[in-house]
Amino acid sequence: MTRGALLAFVLAALTTGAQAQPSLLVGNKSADTVWALDRASGARIAEYATGPAPHEIAVSADGRSAVVTTYGHKSASHSLAVIDLVSGSTRTIDLGAHGRPHGLQLLADGTALVTTEASGALLRVDVGQGEVIGVADVGEGLGHMVAVSRDGAAAYVSKIRAGTVVRLDLASMRATTERRAGAGAEGIAVAPDGRVWVTNRADDTVTVHHPDSLELLATLPSSGFPIRVVFTPDGRHALVTNATAATLSVFDAATHAAVATVALAPPDAALQDTLLGSGPLPIGAVVDPLQPRAYVAISGADRIAVIDTRDWRVLAYWTTGREPDALAVVPGESPRDP
Repeated sequence: MTRGALLAFVLAALTTGAQAQPSLLVGNKSADTVWALDRASGARIAEYATGPAPHEIAVSADGRSAVVTTYGHKSASHSLAVIDLVSGSTRTIDLGAHGRPHGLQLLADGTALVTTEASGALLRVDVGQGEVIGVADVGEGLGHMVAVSRDGAAAYVSKIRAGTVVRLDLASMRATTERRAGAGAEGIAVAPDGRVWVTNRADDTVTVHHPDSLELLATLPSSGFPIRVVFTPDGRHALVTNATAATLSVFDAATHAAVATVALAPPDAALQDTLLGSGPLPIGAVVDPLQPRAYVAISGADRIAVIDTRDWRVLAYWTTGREPDALAVVPGESPRDP
């Protein structure tokens, strides 16, 4: 056995069975990095170079790796970054002609769904092999974010310019239905009851749609450029980030009643210009599966707002890299978690 082969064998043996440290992953768009923050203290415990403008992050079910869409700055990026959260190494997946990757979901089989704005497509990517294995045409209108049905059979893509939501059959990789949501349809998530929620940033609304027909079931007001929507693990609440208002709208997921509005602007942070303009501009949000906490990326302040989901109170602001947006939780419980 050569020395290099022996070293590779030893490293593989050392990492076999190893687990990534529980953390909060933060994509810093202007810094081209992902940071891992301790979920108890907010301290930075790792930094990974990703490529230009990381926009969305998805963590594998075993918590050992993360996939990142690198959107690009002035020039379009055509790749994904894959981070080994155990060893700290990174690699890239070339998407070929498909540029501006943005929306991202990992499926149960480990493949990734990726929207590519430059080609108007939804890709299915074999992460392990590092290749595109399926392409669906989502049509004109700037397909942006993607969500997956509860049974894993369908995907939903929001289209900003068209103001619509598209349902795609994942077995055939074909669009089956497209319906109006609202102007600037962007954020999208599937509720625990299977219904599809869409944030319509130019209309200041959130729309709720039937998972099969995409029939409009409800329209909820959420003023100030609603841009993302996520659900609490118990399914009781929907959380909507409003970028220009610098607030978080909280809705009862079943009744659609407004529960709370949380002010998110850090009182002492210097604000920076971002891709969306100037101001605090909260965007990405994620809910901790083990603690009563939600995390919101304040992109213009280079901070994470930590929110208590029991009384909707901001507990702390954590420092990030330049222009945070995408967030993801690496599973596991830290010994210091309350």
